[in-house]
Amino acid sequence: MSAAEQVPAGEAERMERVLDAAAELLVRWGYRRVTVEDVARQAGVGKGTVYLHVRTKDALFLTVLLRAQRRLFADLADRMVVDPGIALPWRMSRLVYERLRVDDVSRALYLGDAEVLGRLAHEAAGTLRDLAGRRTVVVREHFRLLRGAGLVDTATSADEQIHTWGAVTYGFFATAGAGPEQDPFTPRDPQRRAELLERALRAALGGDGPAGDEIPAAEVAEQVAGLYRPLVEHIDTEWRRRIR
Repeated sequence: MSAAEQVPAGEAERMERVLDAAAELLVRWGYRRVTVEDVARQAGVGKGTVYLHVRTKDALFLTVLLRAQRRLFADLADRMVVDPGIALPWRMSRLVYERLRVDDVSRALYLGDAEVLGRLAHEAAGTLRDLAGRRTVVVREHFRLLRGAGLVDTATSADEQIHTWGAVTYGFFATAGAGPEQDPFTPRDPQRRAELLERALRAALGGDGPAGDEIPAAEVAEQVAGLYRPLVEHIDTEWRRRIR
């Protein structure tokens, strides 16, 4: 249960509306230009109502970022249980890529978009750095489980695989919005790009043997999902620190 869901239903709905408005304006105008008054107007509430939920503008927009991260990690964990193949790095990256295509806040955060985040990136650095550190620990354990189950190639070290995973994925995400003159070799079709991302990571991490063709057993996928759920709980704790 998220922090927003731990308050009365009417207040939770109002808070979600405020966060939706803040997210939309953050992406449209960037952090520097948006005011709390703008958010209140967009959400159809009074400025004082916004301050009933958050103490400062920084707290409001950091909560927007935390909400985006929470949704992503919770969705990944839930999807792995239903579809164990999502636990494979190439399937997971494809899902995240497809998610970030339609989630402007998560995309801006992932790419460190200075136009959107502005000073917010600095203000959020401590909280998000802690979350990133926790995620690093989770990813290492994630790969340990996959390697132990023979689901990824073990010819290279886990650290090398994790570096490859991050570098290839970031490269695809970073060039997703580039114009043809900057990225002339990749098809403009987003679906095809997602397929290429999955294929590239499968070739790099699955190896030449059967590993890349295997689907994790439900037990392994549930273990991997269990690694990501504490990240959701950590975000909820951070969220509660910033809302009234």
